[in-house]
Amino acid sequence: MGKRIGIEVSIAVAEAVKLCDVDVISAYPITPQTHIVERLSEIVADGELDAEFIPVESEHTAISVAAGASATGARVYTATSAQGLALMHEILFIVSSMRLPVVMTVANRALSAPISIWCDHSDIMAERDIGWIQTFAINGQETYDLTFHAFRVAEDHRVLLPAVVNFDGFTLTHVIEPIEMAEKEAVDRYLPPFQPKLRLDPDHPITMGPVGVPEIYSEARRQLEVSLLSSKKVIVEAWEEFGRIFGRYYHPIETYRTEDASTILITMGSATETAMLAVDSLRDKGQKVGLVYIRLWRPFPHEEFFEAVKEAKVIAVLDRAISYGMGGGPVFSEVKASLYNLTQRPYIKNFVAGLGGRDIPIENFIEMVDRAEFSAANGLPPTYEHLDVREE
Repeated sequence: MGKRIGIEVSIAVAEAVKLCDVDVISAYPITPQTHIVERLSEIVADGELDAEFIPVESEHTAISVAAGASATGARVYTATSAQGLALMHEILFIVSSMRLPVVMTVANRALSAPISIWCDHSDIMAERDIGWIQTFAINGQETYDLTFHAFRVAEDHRVLLPAVVNFDGFTLTHVIEPIEMAEKEAVDRYLPPFQPKLRLDPDHPITMGPVGVPEIYSEARRQLEVSLLSSKKVIVEAWEEFGRIFGRYYHPIETYRTEDASTILITMGSATETAMLAVDSLRDKGQKVGLVYIRLWRPFPHEEFFEAVKEAKVIAVLDRAISYGMGGGPVFSEVKASLYNLTQRPYIKNFVAGLGGRDIPIENFIEMVDRAEFSAANGLPPTYEHLDVREE
């Protein structure tokens, strides 16, 4: 077992990347991600890691450099947030389509306008369909652990897809938490040296990313979809192996006090632990309330999600982003779609909260449960509501 220390979560992520023996770090600073690459620049400069640290002029270039380096067979890491992720948008599709196992940490932050440097999930929700594996951490230890897992899965020859680890800006990035740091020997057992299946090599020329004429384009896109869906088996295997080595076990969908719950809260990210306290409070009052939180966002774990909520009569979904023009949030849309084929679907109500870093206290989660149960009991339409927002 590794030593447990108090450390800023962003610095812990940088230490995890160091233990992964990356070859190339492509970096551009943006709040609240900056501390990760800032610490990595120190690690490389001090000779603690033999890697190329490439400071670039924009996030678009950061992901472009990451793509080029990965294509040559390097183990590559980058990190970003908010507008930086949006600026990467064009190249994110190319990285997944070219099957380049780049690993990226996204410090989730609200998109402008108005300008906000604080957390919500609008940045990554705008990138749901980029073809990357995507996980969400609820605390510092998970963020640290999921970094190792991302490299392990992305580089597996059965997968060869890029991976994003999401953790909430400021709520996690700048907070000091107790984290059990991994021993290098254990990481080396878990994460073997990267062996690229195909790479750019002057001695063995290949072409990557050529023009996709209509006769082959559909097949190429279908191949990406099949590969991403098929990666779930490897994702689960890699979490099982992580548990055997490090003693901490992870799953695509996690539950909290759902054994007899008639009402279930659905969360992602750091608000999850606050929601747990709300569940405890409601349970103390005799209410049968539980919590399901989504760790694996892409590929979406439909089977595990259904199993977790199949006995629920009411579901209250928290979204920290809005799907504009749809009437609700993106997690709400996914949950409804996942449960559509059930013959007896639970009542599902959506709540949008925590935008731009606004707090989501325990009382908000209790309010979500009360409003969802009231709406279900009175046959109200399963629409969405904004919580804790001033009316015009």
